[in-house]
Amino acid sequence: MQITFLGTSSGVPTRSRNVSSWALRLPQRAEIWLFDCGEGTQHQFLRSEFKASQIRRIFITHMHGDHIFGLMGLLASCGLAGNPQQQVDIYGPPKLNEYLQACRRYSQTHFSFPIKVHTVQPGLVYEDAEFSVHCNLLEHRVPAYGYRVAEKDRPGRFDVKRATALGIPSGPLYGKLKRGEVITLPDGRRINGSDLCGPPLIGRKVAYCTDTIYCESAIELARGANVVIHESTFAHQDADLAYQRLHSTSTMAAQVALTAQAKRLILTHFSPRYAPGNSIRLEDLLSEAQAIFPATLLAYDFFTYDVPRKQSAELVTH
Repeated sequence: MQITFLGTSSGVPTRSRNVSSWALRLPQRAEIWLFDCGEGTQHQFLRSEFKASQIRRIFITHMHGDHIFGLMGLLASCGLAGNPQQQVDIYGPPKLNEYLQACRRYSQTHFSFPIKVHTVQPGLVYEDAEFSVHCNLLEHRVPAYGYRVAEKDRPGRFDVKRATALGIPSGPLYGKLKRGEVITLPDGRRINGSDLCGPPLIGRKVAYCTDTIYCESAIELARGANVVIHESTFAHQDADLAYQRLHSTSTMAAQVALTAQAKRLILTHFSPRYAPGNSIRLEDLLSEAQAIFPATLLAYDFFTYDVPRKQSAELVTH
């Protein structure tokens, strides 16, 4: 699982930061899941190694412009570059489908591929054989949903040499044993697949806490996550503004990660007020968060993070 940030500014873009969007590349799949789609996201795609044709799912947190104004442009461009585009499933709050339909109607835009919009509610949003996605309602000025992507546990490594030594013929039986099933051999022996597999590979978990004040819902999303991506619009000194606008400070995000016993926190969605040369800089927000939760990083546009199965095995790509 690999995370790439395509926009890390809040409200408006800056010269170095676009507005909210990040992409999740799934292991052993040629597909991308996109989370939020602020204005200019398709331009960020052009500057990245991704292809729009790889997008399979888009998860929108809420209806504020810095999280959705790039969605219509991205969808309109998909499929026009000569690459075949499969169906794109879009998940988001009520009114998202109405918004897209209005954009299509008034701009007379026709998509060259199927799109399906799913209105989310707290709970399970999507599930397949390898992943599940849940959402939870956060506390913001409009209905805003955070998401939790969970990779399902997988059986440990199958011991082929031991299976061969037991006289088990290769083929379909190996598949059953790899899944931990019990098989019966022609000679009557019963073999438990779990006895031939190493320790299970525990699935990784990524939580995304979008625009919100500190709340229990964010903690539940982040519970035990390998990575928590949390908005950090304000510094601790500007907590009054955070409460007024229902956004988080760096210290609130750190408290969420600490209480949830997460392994890694990545801050994003920064106010442009903390630009270089100002009295408070982003490095100060990082220091504030690290004082509470040391395993904190600051996101920046095109920052890529490989989600480790174990903290010691992590890889950060700059």
